[in-house]
Amino acid sequence: MKSELSELDVQNLRHLIGGYDTTHCKMNDYANNATDQQVKQFFQKAAQSAKENKQQLMQFLG
Repeated sequence: MKSELSELDVQNLRHLIGGYDTTHCKMNDYANNATDQQVKQFFQKAAQSAKENKQQLMQFLG
């Protein structure tokens, strides 16, 4: 049985999705500006994780 999301749930999901989107963009910027390879990889992984989390949350709105 699929339950319906309340308006508050939808608002919370949109807020979380926006946060992950912002995080993804910032982590990409940090990675692009990093000169140390380990730091660059750290931020690249963080950006990818934020992107994946955003995509997973968007499934609840679809």
